[in-house]
Amino acid sequence: MKILLGSNSPRRKELLQSLGFDFEVVSINCNEIYPDNLEVKNIASYLSELKANAFRNLEASEILLTADTIVTFENKVLGKPKNREEAVEMLSHLSGKTHQVYTGISFKTSEKIITKTDVADVEFSKLSEKEIDFYIKNYLPFDKAGSYGIQEWLGMAKISRINGSFYTIMGLPTHLVYETLKELGF
Repeated sequence: MKILLGSNSPRRKELLQSLGFDFEVVSINCNEIYPDNLEVKNIASYLSELKANAFRNLEASEILLTADTIVTFENKVLGKPKNREEAVEMLSHLSGKTHQVYTGISFKTSEKIITKTDVADVEFSKLSEKEIDFYIKNYLPFDKAGSYGIQEWLGMAKISRINGSFYTIMGLPTHLVYETLKELGF
C-alpha cells in the first residue's frame, strides 16, 4: 500500500518520515471554511476530513493522510496571523496563560474515512514585549496557528507546561498516526 500525505507542512513531512513510513506528498486544493456553529473541539477534525474529501478518489492500494491544527484560547480560534500586529496581539493574549491545541487527522482509503482528534493544553510563561518582538522578528510565525511554533525559540524558552503530546502541538499526533496506520495494515 502507498501512503499519500495531503499536506505541504514541512513539520508534518518530517514527523511522518521520523515514524519510518515511506510516502508521497500531494497537494489538495480546499477552502478551509467551517460552520460558525461548530464547537471548537470539532473544528480541526472537520477541516482534516474536508481536505480528505476534496482529494480525488483513491486506488485500493492507496491511503491519504490529511491533518489540521487549530489553536484555541478561551473558546476562540487563533488562526495564522495576517500581520505583525495580529501576531503581537495573539502572543500577548497567550502570555502567562493556558490554551488548547487541537490536531485532527483523517485517513482516507477507497472505502472509508477514519478521523481522529487529539488535544493538548499549553501553558506559556509571561512574555515581555521584548520577547514577543524578538520572536516575531527572528521566527516570522505568520504560517503558524496561534502565531508560534512549539519547536522554535518560543516553545523552548517560554512554554512552562504541556498536558498532552508535543507532536500534536507541532501539527501531527504521531502516536495516533502510528496506531491507525498499524490498524490499516502498515
